[in-house]
Amino acid sequence: MLTLLLTLLPGRAASWPDWQLPAPLPKAGTSDLVYPSWFAGSWQVNSHDSDGPESDLTYPVRFGPGPDQGPVVGDRAFNAAAVGHALLGPALLGVSNDPANPNRQLARLQGDRLLESTVVARRSENAADQLWSDELALQIVHDAGGTPRVSQVETLSHYQRDSDGSISGEQWQATYPSPAEGLRARPRRTAHWLLRLQPEMPEPDRTS
Repeated sequence: MLTLLLTLLPGRAASWPDWQLPAPLPKAGTSDLVYPSWFAGSWQVNSHDSDGPESDLTYPVRFGPGPDQGPVVGDRAFNAAAVGHALLGPALLGVSNDPANPNRQLARLQGDRLLESTVVARRSENAADQLWSDELALQIVHDAGGTPRVSQVETLSHYQRDSDGSISGEQWQATYPSPAEGLRARPRRTAHWLLRLQPEMPEPDRTS
């Protein structure tokens, strides 16, 4: 059984891009994704779109102890805002967390639009210097006076700690239609990125 659990997510990556829902993911509830201790700190990410013509993106992310100095978790609002600004520029006005659920964020967009994103299912596998995680998020775009648009987004991530202290990563993402269109679904869009996380150096002390 343990061997099976440790091969589910690498197997999901191997089947890319032939994905479909339902994915082999348990419900996320209100627990957050826990990262290995070597993720703690601030990082500069270089993201390369390996499937399309998009330019490389660079943005900051940070990770640290959760509530009550618990395990390492991502600063979800900060990280989502950093990625969003890199992709959307000024069209993204801000991102906030739901204080009752770390898996739910609200992003304010230009044009009086609101993007509600909630991680509804998740699986993670942490072994040695590697982390696998797969999250399924329900996304709802609320337009002023319009009908909300619903989609499901699955993001599979693989991270590996390198000998120089940096982190190499790979992400696979699929966007599916609304659950209202049926429990079984194939992706409408896919994306694949190669990531490199470099630790941010602290600012030099100029007081001495």
